[in-house]
Amino acid sequence: MNRPATLAALTAALLVTACGPGGGVNLPGAHQVSAQALKHAATDPRIKQFYEARQWKAVWSEGASRDLLEAIEASDRHGIDADRFLAFVGQAPDAAREEAGLTLAAISYAEALSSGMADPKKVFGIYTVASPKVDVVTGLNQALAQGNVGDWLESLAPQDPEYKVLSNAYLQVRKQIAATKASPVPQGETIKPGGRDTRVPLIAQALHNAGFLQAAPDPQSTFYSAAMVTGIKGLQNEAGIKSDGTIGDGTIDALNNVLSDHAQQLALNLERRRWLAREISPTRIDVNTASALLDYFQGGEVRFSSRVVVGQRKHETPELSARMFQLVANPPWNVPQGIAEEEVLPKGAAYMASQGMTIQNGRVVQEPGPKAALGQVKFDLDDPYAIYLHDTPSKAAFGTPFRHKSHGCVRVQNAVQFARQLAQEQGVLSEFDAKLASRETGVVTLKQKIPVRLLYHTVFTDADGRLVYLPDPYGWDEKLAASLGMKAPRRLQIDDGVTIPLGP
Repeated sequence: MNRPATLAALTAALLVTACGPGGGVNLPGAHQVSAQALKHAATDPRIKQFYEARQWKAVWSEGASRDLLEAIEASDRHGIDADRFLAFVGQAPDAAREEAGLTLAAISYAEALSSGMADPKKVFGIYTVASPKVDVVTGLNQALAQGNVGDWLESLAPQDPEYKVLSNAYLQVRKQIAATKASPVPQGETIKPGGRDTRVPLIAQALHNAGFLQAAPDPQSTFYSAAMVTGIKGLQNEAGIKSDGTIGDGTIDALNNVLSDHAQQLALNLERRRWLAREISPTRIDVNTASALLDYFQGGEVRFSSRVVVGQRKHETPELSARMFQLVANPPWNVPQGIAEEEVLPKGAAYMASQGMTIQNGRVVQEPGPKAALGQVKFDLDDPYAIYLHDTPSKAAFGTPFRHKSHGCVRVQNAVQFARQLAQEQGVLSEFDAKLASRETGVVTLKQKIPVRLLYHTVFTDADGRLVYLPDPYGWDEKLAASLGMKAPRRLQIDDGVTIPLGP
């Protein structure tokens, strides 16, 4: 949809004093809009709720209307298209419907800022991460009474440092796109490190524009230098292309679209953060399944970080909130029926015996031991989807760049160290160590349950505050973009050829 008018034009349309053929609309006001006309115009349930609380009195003054339109026009900082909301105003045929349109724009924009434009439960099915609870109808009434509609709207968006970094980056990328007029790099023969090609100056400039090449490129050089190779590998890693420094068609396509991809990806990740409750526990475990990284916070500070292996595509680790309530030393693995039928039973009794597996009460069970898929410790969560964190005997998997290989559970690097740290903090370390040393299965209950969030963020800030862009391993950015009517960023997930042994 094309924007119906600029801010100036919309404001002018709202503020004219007469309404007639070819004219604008009257400024809504209590003396100009009857309750009956407003009731007829208020077709949205949220608008009805708003005006019922006001005894059907119109509210939008010149100043309030201007504040609202200015706030919506500034929606770019949130990666939101103002057209979604400006379409509600400036085009109504009468004052009552214009009044209602302003209210609908305000409520809709407030909801977008406070909890997102899309409902993640409808987009992804499983989504249990705690979300904001904001009464925007009551809030709008209060903001109008206090004359601070614009400030109120801005207060609804996340205020944390990472959101602000992503917001600033989005604005910067949009400026880069507007300022960059370089020609796209044409497809052609494959360029290998150390080679020469007439397209190298264009490639170097595109790398520089996207931040993959720091030094200003030489527009005359056709040599594919070591510095450019490093930049290309960075681009390839980010886009999910095999990171070998060789420039083929896929790399050229990613390079030509890197800035627009960044803009789209930032907008999607700003949306994801608007889904999150603003108040979070300062002691918690966050797992970013897109990056396959875990952070444990205590008192708001990171106390433990590790790589993890998470669900592969078609066995995605869902976005959920749960609480860790116990540690299981030397855990057995009750193999899910689907995995047993597809990956265990067809291999026969000899294979099962070699893996310490038996059939108990009709279920395949792997006993604790050196080959046990859950390793030496399991971290139980109180979620209904049988998702949990655990150790693994397959340590080499943590050294791979694409760690989306499990059946949905989260394999934790240095899991025993992490379990001992948690046990020590909760005063149960001696109990845990004794049960671990026994080589028998033992359960240690945590005195305080620890909140756990499994999230999917394909753009985030690292420990140094730098932005990291990732591939889209589950295709969830693409799915979210489709639900919002946006263009999806070009982000792939390659198969790195590393086979991860059997496990949940």
